[in-house]
Amino acid sequence: MNDASVTQRITDIRRARGESLAILAHHYQRDAVVAHADILGDSLELSRKVAGLSARDIVFCGVFFMAETAAMLAGPGQRVHIPAPDAACVMSEMAPAALVGAVLDRLAAAGRDVLPLTYVNSSAAVKAVVGARGGSVCTSANAGKMLEWALDQGRGVLFLPDKMLGQNTCNALGVPVEKRCILDVRGGGMRLDLEAAGKAEVLFWPGQCVIHARFKARDIAAVRAAHPGVKVVVHPECAPETVQAADAAGSTSFIIKYVAEAPAGAEIVIGTEINLVSRLARRYQGEKTIRPLCVSGCSNMAKGTEENLLALLETLDTAAPVTVPEDVRGPATAAVAKMLEVSA
Repeated sequence: MNDASVTQRITDIRRARGESLAILAHHYQRDAVVAHADILGDSLELSRKVAGLSARDIVFCGVFFMAETAAMLAGPGQRVHIPAPDAACVMSEMAPAALVGAVLDRLAAAGRDVLPLTYVNSSAAVKAVVGARGGSVCTSANAGKMLEWALDQGRGVLFLPDKMLGQNTCNALGVPVEKRCILDVRGGGMRLDLEAAGKAEVLFWPGQCVIHARFKARDIAAVRAAHPGVKVVVHPECAPETVQAADAAGSTSFIIKYVAEAPAGAEIVIGTEINLVSRLARRYQGEKTIRPLCVSGCSNMAKGTEENLLALLETLDTAAPVTVPEDVRGPATAAVAKMLEVSA
């Protein structure tokens, strides 16, 4: 089946199923997939939209933790599917639930009471560990608001799994560097520096996004030298020195808005996943110049294709939906619900 026939077949199925089907896609998906989305957004936007959907079948084009979150927020009788079940997230896998629990237990045994705040880029099992301890979830769009909320609870905070987003958020909130600590979680948590952890207000899990780690401050210096007057906007999963060298930093939705509001003739260099950058470059071609800081693509997001979207849609009635065990679903949903409440 050629590309045109795949596209047409998906269009036909969507038309036939009508309002019983909703397709959601993350901004980092391929254009061919995004073209079929009823709702396109970042993690926060898509999380908020799920609860209001009436469709029986929700197809989530993204990586697996996103589909898990959607499954937790879906209503009775609704089913969530993902075209590429093997689309993982390297960052989320840097924080296995058992290890997160062991680290929190070791800190508690040493007298360090911390409230866990997990980035949405984490498994449902990790969200459950966090929810069971009174913690919550954040996205790159609301990390500042959620970290403020966590600090206001009067306990220390463990921010996981992204040390980059955690540090950038602390920089934005003015949390002193001496009040922060990146944990060493090797050896099942037995290498923790409990003395340092006891003095810090914010503890960071040592994870990071391999896509955004590729963007360096030196890349920004080079592009400024080559193109004087250029504006640089990056994602806050980049290293703190990269964020500090940029003109602005924010979530995918922030980046889209930044480009939209830039004046005609603006030259903007973007440090985030290449699918979004390329899409923005095409959208504003002839009006604004949009370029990537460097080409950095997510191989897991790339697992979502028109072909596997079609394969799923053709077997939708018998396809196994994404499920979250009830003992995980309860506390994990509580953590996500707290985020939606605080960030409303």
